[in-house]
Amino acid sequence: MDAALAQAKLPAGHRVTIVTRRFAEADLHPSHDVAHEVVAERVTIDRVASHSPRYLEKEALTAELPSFVDAFLTYLGDLPGLPDVIHAHFADAVTVAVAARRRFGIPFVYTPHALAIDKRAQGLDDGDLDARIADERQAIVAANAMIVSSRDEADRQVQAYGVKVDGRIHCIAPGVPQRADIAGEGGRTLVDDVEQAFDRPVLPIILAIARPVAKKNLAGLVRAYASDPALRDMANLVVLAGQDDGRSSVEERSVRDELQRLCADPALRGRVALPRRHDAADVTALYRRAARGGVFVNPALHEPFGLTLIEAAEAGVPVVATRHGGPAEIVATVGHGVLVDPRDPAAIAAACRRVIGDAAAHARYRAAALANHDRYDWTRYAEQAVAVYAGLHRRPMLLACDIDHTLTGCRVGAEAFAHWRRSGAMHVVVATGRSFADARAVLAQWRLPEPDAFITDVGTRIMLAGEDGGWQACDAYAAGLDADWDLAAVRAALAPLALTPQPVATDGPHKLSFFGTAAAAAAIRTALTTAGLSAHVIFSHGRLIDVLAPGGGKAAAIAAYAGRLGLTLADCVAAGDSGNDADMLERCGGAIVVGNAGEELASLTPRPGLYRAERHHAAGVMEGLGRLGLAGMARGSA
Repeated sequence: MDAALAQAKLPAGHRVTIVTRRFAEADLHPSHDVAHEVVAERVTIDRVASHSPRYLEKEALTAELPSFVDAFLTYLGDLPGLPDVIHAHFADAVTVAVAARRRFGIPFVYTPHALAIDKRAQGLDDGDLDARIADERQAIVAANAMIVSSRDEADRQVQAYGVKVDGRIHCIAPGVPQRADIAGEGGRTLVDDVEQAFDRPVLPIILAIARPVAKKNLAGLVRAYASDPALRDMANLVVLAGQDDGRSSVEERSVRDELQRLCADPALRGRVALPRRHDAADVTALYRRAARGGVFVNPALHEPFGLTLIEAAEAGVPVVATRHGGPAEIVATVGHGVLVDPRDPAAIAAACRRVIGDAAAHARYRAAALANHDRYDWTRYAEQAVAVYAGLHRRPMLLACDIDHTLTGCRVGAEAFAHWRRSGAMHVVVATGRSFADARAVLAQWRLPEPDAFITDVGTRIMLAGEDGGWQACDAYAAGLDADWDLAAVRAALAPLALTPQPVATDGPHKLSFFGTAAAAAAIRTALTTAGLSAHVIFSHGRLIDVLAPGGGKAAAIAAYAGRLGLTLADCVAAGDSGNDADMLERCGGAIVVGNAGEELASLTPRPGLYRAERHHAAGVMEGLGRLGLAGMARGSA
């Protein structure tokens, strides 16, 4: 939430929507069953309903994931505009993001948390890590980019998966809420109840806050405290181990039971507090209480990052932290404590005694915490994360390809293209100067699969697949070409030029075609301008001239068809070889100019996404698709 709020406050005015699962339970806050919630300006929460309306524990969510994926895709399809990027946290969210990218071309960023290979390295394999590791590896493979919190995650944890990440991984430290954001001032907090339970409430406190799971090693901290009489005489111990609300997982219940057994030791009576419930105000109050001579301890066997150490720093609390993972980087940056081996109870206890028992050291750590905690700042995180987002682009979802001398001309290349087309990698249309009948005949002759739609007659006609297996003209597109088009007047204006017409069959209600030179095409433009008539004049192949309705052309037709799919020209790739392909090559988000292209395309504006292939014909198309990262992607793949 803090990241979303910070991103929305940036000068660019980004909109951030947090999407989560919708559910309802009588003993949970009713907001979980609210479909749309406004959190702040440009920040909203949208809750998507899956098959089950109930709250589900993590173990049960795996079975619910396919239903949520379907619901999320429907949700995206109903939006007035698609998001620019999806930021997926945890590998299960990547499953959702991959489906969205496959359907809509939306790129995604993956942020992992508590990677399973490290959990296994700490001897915490619960028997289900093989599947989780496989999911995490696939998430790393699939992500357009990754954002991690520490160099340890970037340089060691992610690298352990053996996946080449190149420049896709970015280390951006998160921020910490300001005190005013955590809770307000005043009122009774958990501190009052805790201190009443202590024999000597005036003593400093050792504070630990973590989820009750084995890797957090809270039991190890209690054992360290129990085994050191000198430490018990110096300070009381407070452990916040999540919320004991009856919804705990098996592991969480097991850890809490162990903590209760340890704290029942008579030697710890009046010295240890293990509250069952707490809220944000309680956490704030306890951090402030710990700052008065106490210490915060993170004894995790391994900690991917360690946000609580930054929260402690913001409150001015010195820390004793595990040396494994992100805490080493945090403590080095802030300078507010010491690192220990979390499997050595004596070392944990000794470190706590050193911090609490040395007033000068405590003051030094406290000063460093207050001076340096703002090195971790949500605004900085937001700026750097948005810069990562900006470097990503929606993957093209539609290929518009010319036929003659682009798909045809090389049997081997045509076969490769046909194989790629059958894999269903993208929506495909052909955009040709030929008539519909001629276009189908040429494709059949070259054993090329039929496209999802035909754009024919130099972009003045769109043919759509009918439900009965046949083809039908798109009347809406044809009607739109009538605007500012006077066929009879155009014909009359060009009559004095004595042009050589192409066969009558090539003409249409929105197109006249002639043979001629570039000079003849220029003369046509001049004649039409003089007559005050609008038209789109195209010269191609060194001898063909097409005069189209002003709203026609391959790019216009592609845009119209793409719009039916919820796409724009930015989501399309065009491939061609001649002048009548120029407008689609200029205007589509990606463009492939095959190696045998004519001189008419030499003047195309160089730009990102425009690729000039070395290979000819369909082989050049495949070369370009490969360069754009599209040749190996099939529907259903990540």
